[in-house]
Amino acid sequence: MKTYPRSERVSSKIREQISNLLMRDVKDPRIKNITITDVKMNNDLKKARIYYCLAGDESHKHNAKMGLKSAMGFIKREMANRLDLRYMPELQFLFDESFDTGSRIDQLFEKISYATQDQ
Repeated sequence: MKTYPRSERVSSKIREQISNLLMRDVKDPRIKNITITDVKMNNDLKKARIYYCLAGDESHKHNAKMGLKSAMGFIKREMANRLDLRYMPELQFLFDESFDTGSRIDQLFEKISYATQDQ
């Protein structure tokens, strides 16, 4: 049986807890439709990069970023209570561009498919 590094186990726990926290406890409407896609931890567990995505245009993304910034104190306090860690890691929320990139690639494949069907 393969053992996983502690940073991966803590990342998984943080992802689960933040998802639950955003869905149930944070009342800010700017961040209601956010999906946490991944959490990457440093090996020393001092920093957590939390990747999120949401549907919408640039204004939705900007509003979500501002909502997360506004709720950061509440999120950190709640996470400190929920996690059994000696030190609460520094949280950094980053927009996950991979879903937008995947959509653009799908659109390009559709254009190619339509172009080859017309010939």
